[in-house]
Amino acid sequence: MSAPPTRPPTASELLVHPPVIQALEQAWVDSQVDDANNRHEEGGWIYMNLTTGIIVAQRPPGGTRSRLSLANPPLLPNHLLVGTFHTLPNPASEGWVTGPSRQDESAARLSGVPWLIRAEDGNHRAGPDSRRGGLGGGPGYPP
Repeated sequence: MSAPPTRPPTASELLVHPPVIQALEQAWVDSQVDDANNRHEEGGWIYMNLTTGIIVAQRPPGGTRSRLSLANPPLLPNHLLVGTFHTLPNPASEGWVTGPSRQDESAARLSGVPWLIRAEDGNHRAGPDSRRGGLGGGPGYPP
C-alpha cells in the first residue's frame, strides 16, 4: 500500500501519468477530429485519491465544435480534483488556434487547477502548475 499523497501532482506529472495519457488519447479519438461535420470537444476532470494517490479521470458528455463545459465536476468520495483536460479538435489549416485560447487561460487560472489540452500539434497546458492551495480547500475546484 502506498502512503497518502502530500501534495497534488503538477501539470507535467499529470501529462506523463498513464491514466491521464489514456484519457487524453480517448478524448482525442472521441472528438472525431477527421470528420469536419462532427468534430467536437471532449474532456473531463482529473482526480487524486487522498488515501492512495491513485489518479483517475471522469468525463462528461461531449461538447460542441468549440466548447465543452467542465463547470460542475462530480465529487468523488475521498478524491480531490487536481486538473481538467479537453480537446481542441479544429485544425490550424482552417484558422483555429491549436493551443490554449484566451478563454482557456482565463478559466484555467480561475479554476485553480491545471488544464491539459490536446490539439493536433500535441499537448498543451494552461493555468497553475498544480492545484491552488495544495490538498486543501474541498474536493472540487479550490476556492
